[in-house]
Amino acid sequence: MKKDSANDTIPGLSKNALTVLEKRYLRRDTQGKALETPADMFRRVADTIAAPDKIYDKKADLKAISDNFYRMLTTFEFLPNSPTLMNAGRELGQLSACFVLPVGDSMEDIFDAVKFTALIHKSGGGTGFSFSRLRPANDVVSSTTGISSGPLSFMRVFDTATETIKQGGTRRGANMGILRVDHPNIMDFIMCKADQKQLNNFNISVGLTEKFMQAVERDDEYELINPRDKKVVGTHNARKVFQRIVKQAWENGEPGIIFLDRLNRDNPTPQVGEIESTNPCGEQPLLPYESCNLGSINLGKFVKDGVIDWNKLKKVVHDAVHFLDNVIEANNYPLQQIHDMTHGNRKIGLGVMGWADMLILLGVPYNSEEAVKLGKKVMKFINDEGHLASQELGTKRGSFPNFKGSIFDKNSDSSPMRNATVTTIAPTGTISIISNASSGVEPLFAVSYIRTVMDKNVLVEVNPMFEQIAKERGFYSEELMKKIAEHGTVQDLPEVPADVRKVFVTAHDIEPEDHIQMQAAFQLYTDNAVSKTVNFPNTATIDDVEKVYMLAYETGCKGVTIYRDGSRDEQVLSTAKKEEKVEAVVVAEEKTIKRERPKALKGCTHQMQTGCGPLYVTINEDSTGLFELFTTMGKAGGCAASQAEAIGRMVSLAWRSGIQARQVVKQLLGISCHCPSGFGDNRVLSCADAVAKAIQAHMLANGYDINAEAARQDRGACPECGGIVEHEGGCSVCHVCGYSECA
Repeated sequence: MKKDSANDTIPGLSKNALTVLEKRYLRRDTQGKALETPADMFRRVADTIAAPDKIYDKKADLKAISDNFYRMLTTFEFLPNSPTLMNAGRELGQLSACFVLPVGDSMEDIFDAVKFTALIHKSGGGTGFSFSRLRPANDVVSSTTGISSGPLSFMRVFDTATETIKQGGTRRGANMGILRVDHPNIMDFIMCKADQKQLNNFNISVGLTEKFMQAVERDDEYELINPRDKKVVGTHNARKVFQRIVKQAWENGEPGIIFLDRLNRDNPTPQVGEIESTNPCGEQPLLPYESCNLGSINLGKFVKDGVIDWNKLKKVVHDAVHFLDNVIEANNYPLQQIHDMTHGNRKIGLGVMGWADMLILLGVPYNSEEAVKLGKKVMKFINDEGHLASQELGTKRGSFPNFKGSIFDKNSDSSPMRNATVTTIAPTGTISIISNASSGVEPLFAVSYIRTVMDKNVLVEVNPMFEQIAKERGFYSEELMKKIAEHGTVQDLPEVPADVRKVFVTAHDIEPEDHIQMQAAFQLYTDNAVSKTVNFPNTATIDDVEKVYMLAYETGCKGVTIYRDGSRDEQVLSTAKKEEKVEAVVVAEEKTIKRERPKALKGCTHQMQTGCGPLYVTINEDSTGLFELFTTMGKAGGCAASQAEAIGRMVSLAWRSGIQARQVVKQLLGISCHCPSGFGDNRVLSCADAVAKAIQAHMLANGYDINAEAARQDRGACPECGGIVEHEGGCSVCHVCGYSECA
């Protein structure tokens, strides 16, 4: 990084933020060395997004506009979505986070969509699809007199393409897959991720209709429609289908639900097309070939002396709308169709982060009626001012090209409108880390948590507002902060004053109904949709989830995503609530005795194809179980062979010292190198990955009691740094290094 670093000119840039920026956002050379500082990055973005003003005003003062944008970014009052920060002013120039692609009912249309998906993921974007147009499995294919394989088989093609593309790049491709509830294959779709062994590059949601929900309430049958000819081909009991969706979501968080008729009720350009799908986290309904251009206002920055500074908020809303409209011009789109649709409707999505911070600064508990009322007031203000800003731009620059026939054209005044939509509440995982703000409209994830750094030192991270209050009021101590991290909450700690406990509530302190009420409050004044995760404790019942799904429908939400704590295999909790687990580990370590090697062992050798050539993995067992592992490369010598031998020695030592085989697999599985091999289920990412897959195959072949999926990389701990992971909007985000499962 440059020695004349301008970091000091950006107050409030935390250590975590700097780490995330250096790892994921700053320009780097081929050796990975940063070529710019955070200040350079923000200036690069501000200059690039200011430049389009010249298109509309030849006399525009670009320096003044850039300076205004730069101030807004570096004070963290507003940040755009990650691709804009990463790519503005750089060769790639792709500034949108997500896209929706059509999937037509022909082989040509399907594989065009696969190709387009690859191009979008290569550029750093995520994709949403509706597979509802595809004829059901076993339906007739007239061109070949054969039968259709159905939407699920083609979803696997998209999943494999994503898996291949995402191995490189600074952002990982993610998909949303939606199927209408009246599609004949809906039951198979609901269950498609039940074993968590397939479609792992997809979030899935069922598209529910008003007819279906009314049938659920009546416990009635509803019709299944073949999309090929629109004919009724059968019926299902609506309540039973709904209960199956609920049960599956209770088991592992998917599928989510999206209310399709509500998306189209608010479709601003029905004359252009019907909304079938959303982006991967569900908050941005888009027409086929549209992209989303998102940004978020940091609400915590607008509280001064215990009150909201509405004038300051108004200015930033107008500046942010200006910024996001310019993004549409500055963007380098991966497809011409996307360029044309995006320019035709000019949709932007201005949202918020730091909502929990604002409530804390105002002394308002998140789970209170006052907070819900304030949420409506704040979002109505942002939505109203955002629309005024868009109208002002429309007067200067012209309305979006598809204005004629839109909902705005039908209004009595027909005011000019620059953007077909203005507001969206998106998850803000990494940009909220950069801003040192709470994510989206979510409550705090934790007041304090434990982070293990590279040298294995344990650090206790504390919410800065809580730390300040604790010090000011005299109850701060490092012991208390560690205790809070271990408990995961302050609610049962008498050392923390009652009024402080009331305000510092976390996601798991809040009843699921409170999550929905907050989502509904923001949805009331949001053009698009609201990304929010409804957190459940592990002890929640299926009935609890059903009540929340019905409440989301009744309160006007456009969709809902739930997550029951620990419902994903092998989740590692970021807050150690159960101290006995820690004690058990300590006791186990004290009693560990390395097993001695017998003179004779039985075993077998597995051949694995790697990017370095064939790798032969020999696994031997004693009377207790797996004992040792040897590796041999097809071609002797070299770095790969020595690394593989080292892995074998360490695995053998681990097994002889009592480490479970599946824990070894978990550590090695998914490690990637520059030279992967194979495709789909046979893809091997590295020699370490090959060893893990060989161990899995050996255990399954020899009758060991192992759930192969449990050995997969879990979603509770970050796969890159092992840090804290939060589930938000159907996605997992690391609050230490900025890793995002969906991006």
